[in-house]
Amino acid sequence: MAGPVVKKEMSPRLNRRAWVFIIPSIILIVAFVFYPMIQAFITSFETGTGNKLAFAGIKNYKRLLTDTTFRKALFNTLIYLVVQVPIMILLALAISSMLNSKRLKFKGLFRTAIFLPCVTSLVAYSIIFKSLFATDGFVNVLLMNLHVIAEPISWITDPVWAKILIILAITWRWTGYNMVFYLSGLQGIDDSIYEAAEIDGAGALQKFKSITLPMLKPIILFTTINSTIGTLQLFDEPMNITQGGPANATITISQYIYNILFKYSPDFGYAAAVSYVIVIMIMVLSFIQLKVGDKNE
Repeated sequence: MAGPVVKKEMSPRLNRRAWVFIIPSIILIVAFVFYPMIQAFITSFETGTGNKLAFAGIKNYKRLLTDTTFRKALFNTLIYLVVQVPIMILLALAISSMLNSKRLKFKGLFRTAIFLPCVTSLVAYSIIFKSLFATDGFVNVLLMNLHVIAEPISWITDPVWAKILIILAITWRWTGYNMVFYLSGLQGIDDSIYEAAEIDGAGALQKFKSITLPMLKPIILFTTINSTIGTLQLFDEPMNITQGGPANATITISQYIYNILFKYSPDFGYAAAVSYVIVIMIMVLSFIQLKVGDKNE
């Protein structure tokens, strides 16, 4: 009969050595993460530029309520979040399920091709997208030759189509990133579970719904939260493809913060206040998603 398990405590010498490695990381995190967050929060209650900042109370937060550009940026960001994130998650799930099939040949090639967009140069792919979706670009020419459309679509200058273009660009770039997580999760599911389901007469759709989705639930929750955070901080695509236009039709909160600091007359306090809107939204939505995930356990 096995005896009781004896817990060995770390010796004081080893404990001190461990802290030698941990303390530098803690100092760096405090200096470059927590201190800037606290300083930005303090700045959000101030007004002015440079070293000439004066306390303004909640003036900056009151200004948010009457700022039409901020409301437009908030609306656009929420549109991207509500429309693009579900599309990207579902698409990544579908693609990863197909690429996990044992009958598929050249899986490595397909996986690499779908993952490549997320490591592609942002500037390069933005230029290519602008060229492809120009009024006389390849996409319009192709659609007209296929008789899908009668006249060219103004992808960049039309408010609705510009939003659709941004959603297409984000989906193209980040679907492969989420696909990698789902592939790793799928490869951890025992094949015998699917074989037993086939014996019981389950089809492909039923196996996906009853086996794949429940087994991937922690990864789906992680990628959903990660994608939500990334979309709320969206800056690159609107800035490089549409420059927030036309008439702020594609501007996001992050781009608006950039404009406040570098395009308009700099207002550090108001920019900090706008940035904390993103922080609050991320905290609230992440909390809701975690609670929903725990509730379904």
